[in-house]
Amino acid sequence: MVNRLLLVTALLASGCALAEEVAPRASVVEADKTETLTVESDGFVDPLRELKFNPGLDQREFERSTLAALNIYDPLESLNRRIYHFNYRFDQWVFLPVVDGYRYITPSFVRTGVSNFFNNLGDVPNLFNSVLQLKPQRSAQITARLMFNTIIGVGGLWDPATKMGLPRQSEDFGQTLGFYGVPDGPYLMLPIFGPSNLRDTTGLVVDYVGEKEINYLNVPDTASDHPELTVLRAVDKRYTTNFRYGQTNSPFEYEKLRYVYTQSRKLQIAE
Repeated sequence: MVNRLLLVTALLASGCALAEEVAPRASVVEADKTETLTVESDGFVDPLRELKFNPGLDQREFERSTLAALNIYDPLESLNRRIYHFNYRFDQWVFLPVVDGYRYITPSFVRTGVSNFFNNLGDVPNLFNSVLQLKPQRSAQITARLMFNTIIGVGGLWDPATKMGLPRQSEDFGQTLGFYGVPDGPYLMLPIFGPSNLRDTTGLVVDYVGEKEINYLNVPDTASDHPELTVLRAVDKRYTTNFRYGQTNSPFEYEKLRYVYTQSRKLQIAE
């Protein structure tokens, strides 16, 4: 009996010693796991551990490798690039300084009134292009906008139509041609006007002629005798356009701008 008690006591003592020896080892293993496996906030454990990096890969190399996805039909690329650089310098040295001066000397409510006035004139080509594209609901909304803004908004200086739930719609003859399946043709960079294509340039001319023939509020005829009105419209257009050349901070801005313009036109035609 005594021998059995001695044997049990010996076994218990050796088991305790073994447990004490294993416990530190487990702690070390857990510590090692803590050091090597980092649980990310999204629940993944060491997602970058096996990822191989190319230290020579920079932004320019990455963009250059993806330019194939940005290819647009641009047979006049050499000329277009020259016009692009002209627009860049003209914008930097002439257009934006004029816009800054316009913003500095003109109160905000006057600038808003000028923008509303020219937007109201722009609803005329918006209307007949909506009709040509067989969009009855949009045509009715643009007609209501013209009526409310011209009558209640004092010739368009105010924009009560937007507050009444009739936001401004943008339709042009380039979209109309695209609606009927006319291809966009070669990409074009227009002096001062910026990115375009053969179809949209044709549409731009048609919209200009149509607005002049309609002579809404007698503004086109008045602008013929007062070119400063045309200059003011151009300044307002640049003032309300957020795009700035060089804002992408990329050596491939020309390709990006060309791609974004082309895709955005496809979306506008499809809507």
